[in-house]
Amino acid sequence: MRTLGPIEIEVIRNALTAAAAEMDVTIWRTSRSTIVRELLDYSTAVFDANGNNVAQSARIPQHLNSMGAALRTLLDEFVDPATWGPDDVIATNDPYCGAQHLNDVLVFKPVFHDGRRVGYVGALCHHIDMGGLAPGSYAATATEIFQEGLRIPPVKLIEGGVLNRAVWAMIGQNVRKPALMLGDLQSELASLEVGAAAIHRLASRYGADTMIEACGRILDMSEAAMRAAITAMPDGSYAFEDFLDDDGISGQPVRLHAAVTIAGDEITVDLTGCADQQAGPVNCTPAMSNCAVYYAVIAATDGSVMANAGCYRPVRIISRPGSVVNCRAPAPVAHRVAITHRLANVLFGALHEALPDRIPAAYYGGSYVATFQTVAEDHSREVLVEIEIGGTGAHPRKDGVNAWSFGMHNNANIPIEMIEATMPLSITRYGLLPDSGGAGKFRGGLGLVREWRVESPACVFTANMDRFRFPPYGLAGGEPGSLGRLTRVRAGIETPIGSKSDGVALKRGDIVRLETSGGGGFGDPASRDAAAAERDRALGYITA
Repeated sequence: MRTLGPIEIEVIRNALTAAAAEMDVTIWRTSRSTIVRELLDYSTAVFDANGNNVAQSARIPQHLNSMGAALRTLLDEFVDPATWGPDDVIATNDPYCGAQHLNDVLVFKPVFHDGRRVGYVGALCHHIDMGGLAPGSYAATATEIFQEGLRIPPVKLIEGGVLNRAVWAMIGQNVRKPALMLGDLQSELASLEVGAAAIHRLASRYGADTMIEACGRILDMSEAAMRAAITAMPDGSYAFEDFLDDDGISGQPVRLHAAVTIAGDEITVDLTGCADQQAGPVNCTPAMSNCAVYYAVIAATDGSVMANAGCYRPVRIISRPGSVVNCRAPAPVAHRVAITHRLANVLFGALHEALPDRIPAAYYGGSYVATFQTVAEDHSREVLVEIEIGGTGAHPRKDGVNAWSFGMHNNANIPIEMIEATMPLSITRYGLLPDSGGAGKFRGGLGLVREWRVESPACVFTANMDRFRFPPYGLAGGEPGSLGRLTRVRAGIETPIGSKSDGVALKRGDIVRLETSGGGGFGDPASRDAAAAERDRALGYITA
């Protein structure tokens, strides 16, 4: 085995990251549905021989911070690594087997060199539909996971290079848009081949032993960088809380509380003060809620920490079984990102006490998931899933960013032309929402407004949203951002739609209007620069 110097370690690290990026591009160029191809709701990663994520694409924190935990769960509880061959692909979407919500189908493939496993490659796509109670599989009022769609236990989708056609057919038979869903799944499988080929090239150059050593050292480097970053934070205990509007069933707020303790080069995040698990689908398993903790801690560092399993080591997370952040089966989890977004806000609020010059005010803190199933004259159906965003919180040194994907997701918008060319829907309004950013010395970023008009005889609408009751908080005297709002407009009459609603019946000509939250402000509004305020008025960001 050759001796690895720091330059070679960096070459290998960047090559592994490039492999994950190649996988990313493969999915983007070959996928079928708008939620994958346009909205970019997918992620790819490379793992070491023990299943720890070592490199990843620049995609979605909610996915990337969980994929290693999912693979480790498969290896520890469901799959014998000795029987997992080089031409086998294991798939699952079951949250209680390590996955996220049912829309997120995970696929993993081991990579061998000279008969020795040197790593794994993995991909995750949010699929447009996995069956269940609601189109898009985002049932806002589900009370158990069985209502949310098809659960795929860990299964060899490909074994010995041969597709398991019975499993493939079973999946296609249980989703609303099989051509799109299976097309996207094919994209995931293609990305695994691209990633595996890249790892093979590296292993052929350096050898299996060197690859395994390099991965271990990359993880150790990330751990050391995280420990150094935590050491630079002031020791102490810090706490914060915020609330989800409700779970979609009870109408009662859902408390999220974090107590953060920084001691030397380690950080402990205690989530035992969070609410009990809920009847509605806002629950999280630890694999989901831990993502928000890792994201928030990484984001609070100085930017020198490489995001992989190594940087998780100095972070200890405590959660209470049976709570909304550590739920028990068969709790529904479709809208688990409502909790993780808000948990990120809570952690930023706590860390602001330790790092007041680094942490921004609250961002919009939620995925505004709008799902439409249109029904044509011939009863054919089309499904659109959109995930809208809002404004980011103001920073201690600058204004927040308008309508910017932030926090636990990293999505793009679906182009209007793409929607109108493929769906009987028209977008009648899309733009920034004036006066939605919280006032402060630095203003919160603006939310947005988007309107969909139904052009089919009938349509069913589902909403999974939040921040309609509890606005994004401001910091250091800054004011909160705006509340979200959802409205049906029929013949000029406006009717409010709840943030979590199933089966809203629409007809031709109806308009659904969504207004998303702006970010919180930072600092005393009275100290805002007069020229900045005048510029806001000139640009239409504020009207007063």
